[in-house]
Amino acid sequence: MMKRSSVLTLSACAVLLPLAAYSQASKQQPAARPPMGWNSWDSYGLTITEAQFRDNVRVQRDKLKPFGWRYAVIDEGWFFQNPESRPHPEALQYQFDAFGRYAPVPARFPSAAAKINTATTAHDGQSTIDAGNRGFIELGRWVHAQGLQFGIHIVRGIPRESTRLNSPIASSTFHAEDAADRSDACPWDPTNWGVRDNAAGQAWYDALVQQYASWGVDLLKVDCIADHPYKLSEIQQIRRAIDKTGRPMILSLSPGPMALAHAQEVMQLAQMWRISDDIWDLWSKPDQSFPQTVKSQFPTLAAWSEYAGPGHWPDADMLPLGELAPAPEIGPGARPTRLTPEEQKTQLTLWAIARSPLILGANLTLLDSRTLQLLTNAELIRIDQTATKSREVLHRGDVVAWTADLPTGEKALGLFNLGDSSLSPNISLADIGLAPEKDRKQRMQDVWTGKTVDAGTALSVTLPAHGSQLYLLK
Repeated sequence: MMKRSSVLTLSACAVLLPLAAYSQASKQQPAARPPMGWNSWDSYGLTITEAQFRDNVRVQRDKLKPFGWRYAVIDEGWFFQNPESRPHPEALQYQFDAFGRYAPVPARFPSAAAKINTATTAHDGQSTIDAGNRGFIELGRWVHAQGLQFGIHIVRGIPRESTRLNSPIASSTFHAEDAADRSDACPWDPTNWGVRDNAAGQAWYDALVQQYASWGVDLLKVDCIADHPYKLSEIQQIRRAIDKTGRPMILSLSPGPMALAHAQEVMQLAQMWRISDDIWDLWSKPDQSFPQTVKSQFPTLAAWSEYAGPGHWPDADMLPLGELAPAPEIGPGARPTRLTPEEQKTQLTLWAIARSPLILGANLTLLDSRTLQLLTNAELIRIDQTATKSREVLHRGDVVAWTADLPTGEKALGLFNLGDSSLSPNISLADIGLAPEKDRKQRMQDVWTGKTVDAGTALSVTLPAHGSQLYLLK
């Protein structure tokens, strides 16, 4: 027992040293490295409460934070009084502040309740307008006190209810009708109208993002904006609004697939953007319909690899590992992940060597030791966080190989078997650009086992079905 504790402590230190330097750099550049953290969506859907969020964050603080998992994100639905009615939009009840902005529901997030009794509260049909709602101010402060970063999810646009009520827009002479574009509704979300590309629209986003900055938001995930549809004007408005606050807030865009044609402009506007539609705990399925699978991400990540770099990270979506409970939105209800142990290791290996953000979807209060071991592999995290370049170098049948360059001079090599039966490929290191210099003895470390062997000139390895291997060549 003592031996295992010592190993974990040393592994954590190996990650903490570079991350400490990153924490300083990130004050000037958000997402200097791929963001790592936890998001409530895969386990709680629309239903997360403050008590559940705090319970997860405590586990994140104690077990994952030492390895770099820094962001704690409340996903969609924090302003629904009755999230169970989401399939019936006409029955939804919303919480607002006095300026038509969504507010956390005090019954679900008690720290949002007014500390004084003079706040005016009005009820208008589906709306509760609470002028004293404190939002996520207290919760954001608490997350920061744990040494973590705070994030929230929103859907782009302006609430339809705020538009119906023609609510005033904070710090401006405009009202909601001036900003709302009723011809532009998100095709899959019933809550908002689009925002006009005019002064009133900018005033709306300025007021919205200023509110989030006052809550201490460090990561803002905006949905219905990266694809179906891609809304460049609203991305630009949000970017300007964030810049005006002076707060180094990460802008994360969803859903995918973001089109490659937008790569150059989105790199200048956001720190993360989804490159596929939602990923869930499936290895593969017969078609490319919703949701996406782990296997389907291989060509997608390969196409986007050249656009990954400090401050701009193609996002392969969340990691549906561990226990997905109590209320995942997709699948057969509360469950352990449907990915096999090999498929889980393959997903983490691909995400890391491709330098995707690592955002975990598990219920952390139910985190088991095997999943924790996967998530706290110091060398895997070092590859994701510090590699300077990565690329797919081989795709031959069901065998895929990726390499990544590390600032230490090491090379990472990921080998993958996409097939349904085991394979034993023989791969020349020269063919994938990893041949050692003449007369130089090259060592190769298995990232998952820690074992080190001489590399030689070719690699013969058995890969189980849907399996992978990850090496560091020193």
